[in-house]
Amino acid sequence: MRIVSLQPSITVTLAGLGALREVVACTRYCQDLCPEIADGAQTIISDSWSANAEEILAARPDLVIVSVPYKLESLTVILKAGVRVLAFAPKSLADVYGDIRMMAALLDQYVAGEKLVSGLQDEIAQTRDETAKYPKTRVYCEEWGKPLIASQPWIAELVEAAGGVFVGEPGRQTTAEAVAAADPEVVLAAWCGAGDRVPLHQLALRPGWDKTTAVRERRLYCVTDELFNTPAHTLAGGLRTIRWALHPQKFWHPEGIRGLDDLAPAEKKVG
Repeated sequence: MRIVSLQPSITVTLAGLGALREVVACTRYCQDLCPEIADGAQTIISDSWSANAEEILAARPDLVIVSVPYKLESLTVILKAGVRVLAFAPKSLADVYGDIRMMAALLDQYVAGEKLVSGLQDEIAQTRDETAKYPKTRVYCEEWGKPLIASQPWIAELVEAAGGVFVGEPGRQTTAEAVAAADPEVVLAAWCGAGDRVPLHQLALRPGWDKTTAVRERRLYCVTDELFNTPAHTLAGGLRTIRWALHPQKFWHPEGIRGLDDLAPAEKKVG
């Protein structure tokens, strides 16, 4: 089967299923999660948000797999390409598990699919057990900064599993003032497409944030984008950053998270 993948979550799942060889085209963002793509076997094309029918057809796919975010015009372009389309719109961890299983069934990789699902479920269950005895922590997670948008429901579920209480409504727009009023004890920012370049010192200067527990105790963190915003089995990496941020004395410091005192190169000019 010749597959065109228009989101990193799709590509990394296919890689986990041992089916990356089936992928004939994918996006440049997929390379961040699947270094194997750099060997040139896959054509690099536009993503679900800015799909291009000509690029898709040039790859001669049997199937195009897309996932949110996509806009109506882009989805129309994909459908007009005249090939079969499988579209995902996950919101919860249950949706993520279902999407993995559907792709596994499509490729006759049932065992591999269950292994990916159970691996994430087991880590969540273990984290829940290990953190159950600790005090609950108020946590604000941010997916975008202009406007402020809280992280998706699957992140809220991971926060809860790690012994936290998610501040605000997952996936919804909010304001700096509303976040400040909730007084989060920990702030985790993972902006879509920003990698690890969220300007934490600018966030700390938002109205009222100087009075929040998170800023006063310097528990304001940037989490690498794909650890929160890629709905796949790789969310286990995001869970590790959350549980460390909430319980730094209980867990090892994982990769993909930095705090106010760990400046990224892009932040040094901000000061």
